[in-house]
Amino acid sequence: MRTSIRFMAVAVTSALLATPVMADTLQKIKETGTINVGHRESSIPFSYLDGNQKPVGYSMDLCNKVVEAVKKELKMPALVTKLTPVTSQTRIPLMTNGTIDLECGSTTNSLERQKQVAFGVTTFVSPVRMVVKADSGIKSLSDLNGKAVATTTGTTSDRYIKQNEKGQSIDVKNVYGKDHAESFLMVETGRAAAFVMDEVLLAGFIASARNPKDFALAGPALSTEPYGIMLRKDDPQFKALVDKTLTDLMKSGEINKIYAKWFTSPIPPKNVNLNLPMNAQLQDAIKNPNDKGI
Repeated sequence: MRTSIRFMAVAVTSALLATPVMADTLQKIKETGTINVGHRESSIPFSYLDGNQKPVGYSMDLCNKVVEAVKKELKMPALVTKLTPVTSQTRIPLMTNGTIDLECGSTTNSLERQKQVAFGVTTFVSPVRMVVKADSGIKSLSDLNGKAVATTTGTTSDRYIKQNEKGQSIDVKNVYGKDHAESFLMVETGRAAAFVMDEVLLAGFIASARNPKDFALAGPALSTEPYGIMLRKDDPQFKALVDKTLTDLMKSGEINKIYAKWFTSPIPPKNVNLNLPMNAQLQDAIKNPNDKGI
């Protein structure tokens, strides 16, 4: 009997995760009186937990603007915001099964993901690089030959490792962290020689490390990743509201103030300053809003 109950529970959970929800997000929010926001716990400075375990960050601020726009659109000022933590592995299933309505993190808008979900206009652009120990002597991908390389399960960086393995005939052992914090910890503790990820996220971990000078960014840019707020596919009304909200922030210049708050100013919990001025690719995306994936 125990085995049967356990089997049924797994089957129900699997079915829930696999069943797409009809995309009428505004109607769903109106009927439930709740908007469900997915957030990350360690994607600094996009979406992470501050000293009070509250989700904060650049993407969270942008999503909060969308939530305000939804309240205005539905004439529901008392609309409840429910926050749900997500990971690289759970974000898409939780979006497609209706658990979350917005995903506010550091998710790359990729053509592969567009087969399952949609994205708002690009809100950030980051090159993909690797972080290593500063005294490791690793300067390029070829220096990784025979070494363990970490990335986070369910992220696009995994693909770039494999592509470059083939291109340069190097042999690395891929190891995976369940989230970005665990992947960085692998380098910090010597279990991996490098962690391949979006440069801005790596800069956030370096700045927050106990001894930031122990780490360095290395190697060439393996790709350029456009980030977008994720939402359900085939929901043109909700996507139009998300895109208009973000585009208005871009046209008014308000997004520049939000950017400065998180990338060129001290941020919680340690009041570190990432000192990352806006790159040319993001400036262009703000000047010409678009939702093009890679």
